[in-house]
Amino acid sequence: MSETPVDHPSGSLQRLQAVLFDMDGTLVETEDLWGEAMYALAAQLGGALSAEARERTAGTSMLAAMEIIYADLGLDPAIQDAEADARWVEDETAALMTSRGMPWRPGARELLATVRAAGLRTALVTTTPRRVAELVLDRITAELGTDPFDVTVCGDEAGARKPDPAPYRKAMTDLDVDPASSLVIEDSLVGTTSGLAAGASVLGVPLVQRLQPQPGLTLRLSLEGLTIEDLDGFLAVGSPAA
Repeated sequence: MSETPVDHPSGSLQRLQAVLFDMDGTLVETEDLWGEAMYALAAQLGGALSAEARERTAGTSMLAAMEIIYADLGLDPAIQDAEADARWVEDETAALMTSRGMPWRPGARELLATVRAAGLRTALVTTTPRRVAELVLDRITAELGTDPFDVTVCGDEAGARKPDPAPYRKAMTDLDVDPASSLVIEDSLVGTTSGLAAGASVLGVPLVQRLQPQPGLTLRLSLEGLTIEDLDGFLAVGSPAA
């Protein structure tokens, strides 16, 4: 996949009011940590998680991930304790975050600072539960010297999780912005699906999964070098990557 060329209709902002960021795999390099925890759980359950199954768990809720893991291992979900297993993966990932750190994705820190400096509204919308997401939020705030988000919506706070549009709809309602003036930035299929279903344009920067071009979705290899004018140009464009 090569980067989509950025085409600006004009030299100034047209409609962009808000940028809504996913967290894991979009802002910070934590997807490998979630994967490591899931592989460890699979080993405890007596099996080996396939790379294909791990890929399908990217961006999903933990209970959805448990269903994928059980099916991959040939386990009967009716006799598994999915809530306990999900909690174990969350705790293990949190421990890995604390011990290993949470590096920024390329260009993410700079873009977040640029968005804030431009005075745009911002939100963090993640499937990760609040108790784990706070580790990342605290680290981001400490590094930037300020909380960069006007609104945060975590996985246990919107009534439904991605790919349902509820998390992004809640964030846009809380921000008091029109979906047509909002850009979602995501790395996963469930995340891009959620953002598009909520009525926003979406910038996809795939990491674990390959994303397919579709209306409303712009694909790029990274967030590096993007300007506010670039983001504004992505509204309702959905340029496919070559």
